Amino acid sequence: MNQSSQPKFGIERIYVKDVSFTVANAPEIYSDSRRYDVGININSTSRQVGEASFEVVLTVVATAKQGDNEVFKAIASEGGLFQIHNVQAAQLESILAIACPNILLPYVREVIADLSMRAGFMPVMLQPVDFESVYQQQKQQAPSPLGQGVPVQ
Repeated sequence: MNQSSQPKFGIERIYVKDVSFTVANAPEIYSDSRRYDVGININSTSRQVGEASFEVVLTVVATAKQGDNEVFKAIASEGGLFQIHNVQAAQLESILAIACPNILLPYVREVIADLSMRAGFMPVMLQPVDFESVYQQQKQQAPSPLGQGVPVQ
């Protein structure tokens, strides 16, 4: 096998694609010392943007609630531009659904923690995500074509 047909993977760029943080009922909410629960939803999408260039976006929505009342909502989308050459379609799908989100997770984790802390709350710490298990579960339910994304609960 010659050099030009070897599989290649590279990170071209990692960037914040979108960020939003809303504090419900500020400043009154800060005088309420009751505990709040934070729910996390993570979703990954991918799309081809060039011959061997792919964008993967990992979006995290963190919603803090006290009962039915929303305390705050953080939304952060971390994007990555990846160069992927000489891989089969099945390998490409798993790279985009597993490897790329694993690379992006620490970056979006930092954004969410920083946003919640700067808003005057305890930092929201995202736990590790097993993107491989999520990908396998999704494949068992229905095969996903490139670009549909991998939701993580």
